[in-house]
Amino acid sequence: MAGKYFEELGVGTTFEHAPGRTVTETDNLLFSTMSMNPQPLHVDAEFARASQFGQVLVNSMFTLAVVIGLSVGDTTLGTTVGNLGFDETRFPSPVFIGDTIYAATEVKAARASKSRPEWGIVTFEHRGTNQRGEVVCTCLRNGMMLKRPAAGEG
Repeated sequence: MAGKYFEELGVGTTFEHAPGRTVTETDNLLFSTMSMNPQPLHVDAEFARASQFGQVLVNSMFTLAVVIGLSVGDTTLGTTVGNLGFDETRFPSPVFIGDTIYAATEVKAARASKSRPEWGIVTFEHRGTNQRGEVVCTCLRNGMMLKRPAAGEG
């Protein structure tokens, strides 16, 4: 599996995910409409041009999804049971069409599950930056992770 088992996710472990992901107009428009978000800052170029940003603003939920998605291959691909929650999500800088999002992840906490001995709970801190190095998204994500199977299992 490409993802890491609970035992491989020690506190302080850090991942720099590659490649990045350049945001297109189609990405933003489809995500906004599929998620039923009609905010004109995301879907109306003329409205957005007259805003304080002067251009279309990328939907922040798309930004979060890309930052988390960029982390999956290095961290949880095939080894997660599921997400338990997202905390302290922040968007300190806007993302615009044509920006490239890069992501990094640090393991902030890890503990064995009290109710499920075959699983562990890991707190990931994700950080997304743009091509200028500006932080565009941060969040803490709690994931239920598989423990490494014992020899002869699965």
